[in-house]
Amino acid sequence: MPARLTQKRSAGALKTRRVALPWPSDSPFRILSIDGGGIRGVFPAALLAGLEARLPCSHRLVDYFDLIAGTSTGGIIALGLANGLRASEVRDLYVKRGGEMFPVQPDGAIGWFTRKTHSLRRLVRYRYDRDALSNLLHENFGDRTFGESRARLCVPSADGRFGETYIFKTPHHPDFKKDASERITKIAASTAAAPTFFRPLEDGGYTFLDGGLFANDPIMVALVDALSCFAINRTDVRILSVGCGGVPYRVTGSKLRGGLLAWRDAIDGALHFQSLNAQGQASLLIGANHVTRVAPPVPAKAIALDDWPRAVEELVPAAAAALERSGQEIASTFLSQPASPYTPFAVESQMA
Repeated sequence: MPARLTQKRSAGALKTRRVALPWPSDSPFRILSIDGGGIRGVFPAALLAGLEARLPCSHRLVDYFDLIAGTSTGGIIALGLANGLRASEVRDLYVKRGGEMFPVQPDGAIGWFTRKTHSLRRLVRYRYDRDALSNLLHENFGDRTFGESRARLCVPSADGRFGETYIFKTPHHPDFKKDASERITKIAASTAAAPTFFRPLEDGGYTFLDGGLFANDPIMVALVDALSCFAINRTDVRILSVGCGGVPYRVTGSKLRGGLLAWRDAIDGALHFQSLNAQGQASLLIGANHVTRVAPPVPAKAIALDDWPRAVEELVPAAAAALERSGQEIASTFLSQPASPYTPFAVESQMA
């Protein structure tokens, strides 16, 4: 049985500004931020694999960034990069095995019946069992802990027990002591517990929900963490922000009349506007010229979060096109030299 918790996550929050760690004045601080987006994570996975392919064979993409933030599918990608997987291996998880997480229904009468059954089930239960995702996570991460990550990480989730945001952080600052001993598999499942798709993850007295509920685009989570943890000039920060694609949220037709049915997709609007706001805030803080945003082109019709065949068909070539268009600029900004080695702080107790 998990230990009973007597305090919510925010109970130990600082009452004063965090003591900033020194940072070399001549060294830029490079951040990689990866959006959530379900199986549309094919795009950032393929893009990052293409970038890593530009490096010497023995080099890993993760070693060129000082901090990585990822939400939901972006969190899984971030955890994979920071815990032993090459970017090409992360890409293959999405491109070759995404159908294990989001099974494709057969054509014909059986497929029609199955799709209808799933649609009805979704009204009262989560759509997918977590077993396939959990098996993939265990296969690739085993019992590795968050503290073993080879990069500084911020992975947003949310807690439904106390109704709070919950950001998992590696021990890259002496204040961060709670998460180092957590299993990678737990953190990945926590950030990707998308409502209606997967059941919330109950663990350690918390009820974890998808981090996309408040930070589907985690660029500001990463930037605030960097500025609060390190004595860096904000104009020395460089951010590579990778999106998963979507369509602009428009309010027309039945939405103008109102009603729950017309606004049933309001979460899509929340995700869209949160990202626009986060991108705008980051650009105001460090300068838009220091934020490199890469996302697939807007499709005529949005790719569903679980449409694996269409995601592979459209987003793999979209990533190749983005690399052709912007790869050299990205490489010159972020891949000119490895980041300074990351050494985690020793953690004596998970609940210290």
